Amino acid sequence: MWFFSEEHRMLQNTVRQFALEELAPQISKLDEKEELNHAAFVKMGTLGLLGITVPEKEGGAGLDAVAATLVMEEMGAIDASTTLSYLAHTILCVNQIGKNGTPEQKKKFLPKLISGEWMGGMAMSEPDAGSDALGMRTKAIRQEDFYLLNGTKTWITNGPVGDIFYCYAKTDSDRKAISTFIVQRGMPGFSTGKKFSKMGMRASPTGELVFIDCTVPVSNRIGEEGKSLKLMMLNLDLERITIAGISLGIARSCIEVATRYAQQRKAFNKPIGAFQQIQERLSEASAWYEACRSLTYQAAKMWDLGLMVGKKASMMAAQAKLQSAQMATQVALDAIQILGGYGYTREFPVERYMRDAKLIEIGAGTNEILRLIIARQMLGSDTVDTHDQKGN
Repeated sequence: MWFFSEEHRMLQNTVRQFALEELAPQISKLDEKEELNHAAFVKMGTLGLLGITVPEKEGGAGLDAVAATLVMEEMGAIDASTTLSYLAHTILCVNQIGKNGTPEQKKKFLPKLISGEWMGGMAMSEPDAGSDALGMRTKAIRQEDFYLLNGTKTWITNGPVGDIFYCYAKTDSDRKAISTFIVQRGMPGFSTGKKFSKMGMRASPTGELVFIDCTVPVSNRIGEEGKSLKLMMLNLDLERITIAGISLGIARSCIEVATRYAQQRKAFNKPIGAFQQIQERLSEASAWYEACRSLTYQAAKMWDLGLMVGKKASMMAAQAKLQSAQMATQVALDAIQILGGYGYTREFPVERYMRDAKLIEIGAGTNEILRLIIARQMLGSDTVDTHDQKGN
């Protein structure tokens, strides 16, 4: 993009090389075994990637949303699963503690999260509260200097392996009275439930978190009691912008694989790329990818400039995520079609790209919810259902 700084371009090259050397050799095996690339995760800490948006004075890299999105695209082009776990750690956990935590909380939790010694995640979705985030039932009741948490969170990225979770819970009967707590593995009353076996993103562990009279110190509460809704929604906007970067990476790799195949594979004594139907699929994929890339990085840049505020932020983040996710899934399907029988096998990575791409049409706000957010901004709340919804 024209506004990438020299620092952005250096980061892009560094992460691209890291992904090729550390992620590419392992992803096929880890996808099959449904295992996280722990070694690569620790090396991300060495590179300064795990606290990418945290100020340098607090041990982070002090970079911006454009940089975070660049990392998502470059790693997502090779291994979307590990990148999804990286996003849950850096954007949904570390970034939130860095922005909203007290000095004491930052000092206690950030060093080990940024180094990679601890893995983080965010706990919002529940068995009966996915798109309707405010319908969550997990409750936190204060008992002098601690809270008792009761409830279940589900579809939690890094749930089976995480150490620290940025957890939302109700602290009042008011639908919007949401509070945030830093929950640490090993706290009394906290356990992990089942790990899900998934169609895609298989090397990114997903599971349940269970709280049964889980004892959380008051000192682990983020901000004022019952006042987390605005901060929760702001982070969802940043999540949508950065996760769109993963979709961009998946699509870019699909286009590259399909283009090479179309140049090499012959039918009727000429490369299949000579046929108009193949050319149409490739050209449409390329144009759609570039359009989504421009939209996504524009949203990230506006976020960094402080121009993404309120409903405008939610709308643009939703647009970037909606279009990029749809684009990546369709481009992956087209790549499979171009490769024919080979595309349907694990001889080529496009079948994995398609499986991984589909998740982003569901997580961080389903396509349907994102359309609702966009329509609500365009048509007004009197015309469109106004419930605050976020997707799984």
